[in-house]
Amino acid sequence: MNPPINCATIKRSAEDSSEQSQEMKNLSSKVAVVTGAASGIGQALCVELARHGAHIAMCDVDEQGLHTTQSLVAGFATKATTHKVNVANRAAMEQLPAQVLADHGHIHLVINNAGVSFMDTVEHASIEDFEWLKGINFWGVVYGSKFFLPHLLREAESHLVNISSLFGFIGVPSQAGYCASKFAVRGFTESLRQEMVGRPIGITSVHPGGIDTNIVSNSRFTQGFNVSSQEELVGHFKRMAITSPAQAAQTIVEGIIKNRPRVVVGRDAKLFDWVQRVLPVRYANVFALLTPKPR
Repeated sequence: MNPPINCATIKRSAEDSSEQSQEMKNLSSKVAVVTGAASGIGQALCVELARHGAHIAMCDVDEQGLHTTQSLVAGFATKATTHKVNVANRAAMEQLPAQVLADHGHIHLVINNAGVSFMDTVEHASIEDFEWLKGINFWGVVYGSKFFLPHLLREAESHLVNISSLFGFIGVPSQAGYCASKFAVRGFTESLRQEMVGRPIGITSVHPGGIDTNIVSNSRFTQGFNVSSQEELVGHFKRMAITSPAQAAQTIVEGIIKNRPRVVVGRDAKLFDWVQRVLPVRYANVFALLTPKPR
């Protein structure tokens, strides 16, 4: 027979874990690594981090976009370096910490932000699309966590941030691959956070809702649920994307400074986080009210 659950003991354990967490009190002169830094949330994070006085190693496959981001942070009294890297490439990611250390000397903060999407049903999607997305959205996070973690733990205070999604809470049609990757990032990050209790590092899982970025226009589109073209999908997404990248970056950086284990970005994400908690199975009925209807 299993022993009875002692709620008071669980509460004390949770409080003790919270007390053991290490806050990054400020970001001034800290060295931050940001993947997916060439556009969207990643670019806005670089600007926000520079505003807080952090030095930044900006990483992306888009070299031109990296130079644009570098120009945006040039007015701040911080050091910013660019690193062209594919986060799905294990060898490249394994070498990246040494490159950052050579340029900056320390690594205090890592934000695994790079992500892609494709839209198709499970029935019709190709295995290659699933593998492509998993390589960036999941393995990129694993590599960025695993290979940087030893360096983060050498610092007196450090932080690791993995970007999941609103779709790390709920599943939606035509986004099975994306949802699966973001559920995986959430589970990976929450497990790692428990492993790091008592160590000098904060671990945060971030769940943005609709952010006005190019992720949908840059996605692979085959066919969508009640959407006939990628242009129609982009138009619908733009109407639903109620949060700017700059607003998202401000919320995420605030979460880092306050050492929040989970950061939910945007009113839409907060709403569906709540709906999923209240209706863990039937939340799909609510989501259906907001999705495009067949023509």
